[in-house]
Amino acid sequence: MANKEMERLTRLLDEAYAGPAWHGPCLRGALRGVTSEQAARRPGPGRHNIWEIAVHAAYWKYAVRRRLLAETRGSFGEKGSNWFVRPAALDGSEAASDKAWRGDVTLLNHAHQQLREALIKVDPAALDRRSMGSRHTPRRMIAGIALHDAYHAGQIQLLKRLMERA
Repeated sequence: MANKEMERLTRLLDEAYAGPAWHGPCLRGALRGVTSEQAARRPGPGRHNIWEIAVHAAYWKYAVRRRLLAETRGSFGEKGSNWFVRPAALDGSEAASDKAWRGDVTLLNHAHQQLREALIKVDPAALDRRSMGSRHTPRRMIAGIALHDAYHAGQIQLLKRLMERA
């Protein structure tokens, strides 16, 4: 039963991120075809853009992985936590912003793969015991990050629709 439970959690994680998802586009699907220009567009002053949402999702995949493996902070690759201003410090050329956008999408893909690999290392017997340094169990964190991906996939779809109307 434990192996079946790990398979279910892995499928849940993958469905929300890479699909196919019954509810509509998964997070990776919502980002498919988004240009750096679209990713950088803000829906309003002080609002997050698609690019920031993608890096935010990568950060939380990293945070859950770190908690599952009881690792210390500091290996995300960006200073700070949660939200990261994007685009950041670009030289203004289209090529640089396209390259930076692709780099951050790769960061998200890599964070998902690392999280998936971490989940495989979790002892199934520990799924309902709080992780070291966390108030939550591995089962709850995995379900939470899947819901987080689904939420932000929907948010990105809405932002893309707003751009079509602008």
